[in-house]
Amino acid sequence: MPDREVLEGDEAYFERDKREERVFDSSLLQESAKSLPARKPLIFAEGDSATEAMRAMQRERRGCVLITSDGTKKGRLTGIFTERDVLRRIVDRGRNPQGLPLKEVMTTDPEALPVEASVAWVLNKMAVGGFRHVPVVDDMDRPAFVISVRDVVEFLVDFFPNDVLNLPPEYGPPRSTKREGA
Repeated sequence: MPDREVLEGDEAYFERDKREERVFDSSLLQESAKSLPARKPLIFAEGDSATEAMRAMQRERRGCVLITSDGTKKGRLTGIFTERDVLRRIVDRGRNPQGLPLKEVMTTDPEALPVEASVAWVLNKMAVGGFRHVPVVDDMDRPAFVISVRDVVEFLVDFFPNDVLNLPPEYGPPRSTKREGA
């Protein structure tokens, strides 16, 4: 996993001011995927229950977990289990996730990118494949990190913090909150 510190709240806002100025142009697409603010993946084994994975996703506020051959980050990536899988393979089919192994509801052999991939490749996978999460693996197919659409949005917002983060709380003209009539 790339050495990145996840900053939250006020720390993240003030940290932006310390970074060197960067230009928003096509050269950004050639930057390493490591420059995106991704997080360590949640990793499970194929035999772990869907309920365990769903609880971890909820607790950690993540949209997916990765499944490896041995259930650790040293194992080879064999699957991904996402919010879409919960809806399509569990809820839509009326299945009980409690005793359901991930192997039965995960997406097997997910498309992944190598750690050397560029931001352009991440965007390509998301746009062409319709993915909201892209696993990034090392040269032995072991999970390094996961990039989500949210990570890409945060990356882009860093270029326009004043234009995006300083908007009024509501879009459009102010609306009256007073109720009129009977």
